[in-house]
Amino acid sequence: MAKTAKKAKASVSVSQNNPKFSLWNFWVSGTLLKLLLIPGYFSTDFDVHRNWLAITNKLPLKLWYVEDTSQWTLDYPPFFAYFEWFLSQVVPKVVQKDGCLDIVKVGRFGMPTVIFQRLTVIASETLLYVVLQVFINKSEMTDRSANFVVASSIVLSPGFLIIDHIHFQYNGFLFAILIASIVAAKHQKYLQCALFFTIALCFKHIFLYLAPSFFVFLLRVYVLDFSNFKFRSYNDLISVVQWKNLLKLGGVVVTVFTACFAPFIAQWPQLLKRLFPFSRGLTHAYWAPNFWAIYSLLDKVLTLCVMKVPYVHRFLSQFIGPPLIPETLAEIQSRLQQYNGGTKGLVQDVSFVILPQVQPKLTFFLTLFYQVLALVPVLFSPSFKRFIGSLTLCGFASFLFGWHVHEKAIMLVIIPFSFLVTSDRRLLTPFLLAVSAGYVSLFPLLHSSQEFLLKILYTLVWSIVYSLALRQVTKISSSVQRRVFFFDRFALFYIIMLLPLVIGVQLLEALKWRYSVLQKFEFAGLMIYSIYCSIGILSSWVGLSWLYNFDEPLWM
Repeated sequence: MAKTAKKAKASVSVSQNNPKFSLWNFWVSGTLLKLLLIPGYFSTDFDVHRNWLAITNKLPLKLWYVEDTSQWTLDYPPFFAYFEWFLSQVVPKVVQKDGCLDIVKVGRFGMPTVIFQRLTVIASETLLYVVLQVFINKSEMTDRSANFVVASSIVLSPGFLIIDHIHFQYNGFLFAILIASIVAAKHQKYLQCALFFTIALCFKHIFLYLAPSFFVFLLRVYVLDFSNFKFRSYNDLISVVQWKNLLKLGGVVVTVFTACFAPFIAQWPQLLKRLFPFSRGLTHAYWAPNFWAIYSLLDKVLTLCVMKVPYVHRFLSQFIGPPLIPETLAEIQSRLQQYNGGTKGLVQDVSFVILPQVQPKLTFFLTLFYQVLALVPVLFSPSFKRFIGSLTLCGFASFLFGWHVHEKAIMLVIIPFSFLVTSDRRLLTPFLLAVSAGYVSLFPLLHSSQEFLLKILYTLVWSIVYSLALRQVTKISSSVQRRVFFFDRFALFYIIMLLPLVIGVQLLEALKWRYSVLQKFEFAGLMIYSIYCSIGILSSWVGLSWLYNFDEPLWM
């Protein structure tokens, strides 16, 4: 009896010291919630993916990127097209009869198609839980609690709930592949890292935003070896390259790309045109909360000032000449009549009245410039922590300065940032700014008032729970900390004010149909969301950039 009691006591002690961190309960509860959301609102993206099912099922492979009966043409890389083809093979007959696999201009379908497609999203997202559970299980015991908080914050993310399970997309399993590459990098499985990231890239080309960071990191840790390097001549640089590793790495990448794109080599120009549609303009119908949203607002404010107060134009024209500013008020009026400033709900090219027009090459240059600033430290200190920092900043640079960025791309910032935040308390403030502003910026995706309480309550609860949980598990550096009092207080005030902003915009939308004067400002709510959220995301980027570039002990 004494021995039995002693064993039981030891077993309890071990279980207390080594608690099991399982995502199983989150998967069950999350799946139940998502099943309840099946009959709810969905966007035009639902018909996009229904049409892709039909294209890949009914047409030969050589016509996938040519078919244009519907405006929702296939514009994802071939791996995703293969994925849609696979799903189309398991469509039940009752769903086929419902019109799921019909190639038509506008989809005509009912609840069977809705149920089937919703279930495919829920099923595919299981991969996200599996990958994050592996991430937890492979963690050091001292880090397991913090990593469990990070993993659960991702699987319960308001972003995935809003984008995938209401608005409708398949980001859950796509980000699972990206996270698998991050986990492989953490455990120094560099070929696996390259494999998973290349696969992710061949599923969704938006991951190109993060490609420079992966390229530089893998090049530095796996291909270049400076441990015994002594520079005597330029020939010595050749000895730095580990050619065997370079061939392995290149072989992995080339093999994946070949499997993806080789069947479409004859359609290469059309494929590129679909993947990179620069004709869509600088900004989306709803301005993504980035630098160009503020730029667009500034142009509207200047236009209003110039038109209402002619003396402003007379004053500005003394210092700024054409083409930076129109020469006459008549020219401004002419531009204004033809103007699409991005607040008309249209997806087309955007023209500015006062400020200079923005060309794609400028956005490319700005994005590349700020990404290079994030990549240089990785060349000198290629640690995993530096890699995640550069990955997050590459996501930031692409989101803030890229061409025709969608608001959904903020997930490319939030997910890598999540793997960084627990390493130091100083990173918590910019992280909370990014997630708060980023998730609220997704609210306009859900137009129906039925989802208003769901999105606001779910995001509010998530924010409270994980801001407290992360504060508990983030490490406090023993080094001297230079706290920025104003930035912390600004962040807290900014985050608190998001709630009255959301409620105020909702009231504005509700009163719009009662008061005709409000109908003149149909897109005022979208503009408020965009501008306020862009302030938070830009502030988060500045805060992280400062720590990344000027707080060296944090990354040691």
